[in-house]
Amino acid sequence: MSESQLWQKVDDYFTGRLLPDAPDDALAAALRDSDAAGLPPIAVSALQGKLLQLLAQLQGARNILEIGTLGGYSTIWLGRALPADGRLVSLEYDPGHAEVAVRNIARAGLDKQVEVRVGAALESLPRLADENPPPFDVVFIDADKVNNPHYMEWALKLTSTGSLIILDNVVRGGRVADPDNTDPDVLGTRAALDLIGSHPRLSGTAIQTVGAKDHDGFALARVLA
Repeated sequence: MSESQLWQKVDDYFTGRLLPDAPDDALAAALRDSDAAGLPPIAVSALQGKLLQLLAQLQGARNILEIGTLGGYSTIWLGRALPADGRLVSLEYDPGHAEVAVRNIARAGLDKQVEVRVGAALESLPRLADENPPPFDVVFIDADKVNNPHYMEWALKLTSTGSLIILDNVVRGGRVADPDNTDPDVLGTRAALDLIGSHPRLSGTAIQTVGAKDHDGFALARVLA
């Protein structure tokens, strides 16, 4: 048995014990329709989705920002953590991806709470800031990695003390620790991690994971006063 097969087996074990009904109809349909539409199979796993939901619930989140919607799978997990009057804004670059996501979100019964905005996030974020929204309690960053440091900077502008910023896919298959690797996605991830580690308003950590998504990981940062 290869390492990847073993990781998948353990993830399947955890899912069967902890999330026996995952994915439910809405989540399963979101994955199925995303695949049928040709979206890349890079959505979070069910275990990771439940982690996002738990983190948002622990925050008591009423306002969530997601950068990178894809087919709306992670959006549904996060949206389910919101109270009835909560709000989630998700930013998606690709109109085709956004169209699939909007359908998936509506099927999950979250279309009244979730808004998908289409366009480059670095153009959508200034417009969002101009609306002077309430501070976001949770920001989930899972978009093009080269712009991770810019997304982190915008997350700081759109949050307040106690907010949680989650940065996905920080391991890059281990390449993040290779000093000779100059891939733009690796450089962007390193810059974001450097920002978390050095910024006076952030306290953060990063965790490696293995499982259905192979060798991966995420960073968590809490916004300080």
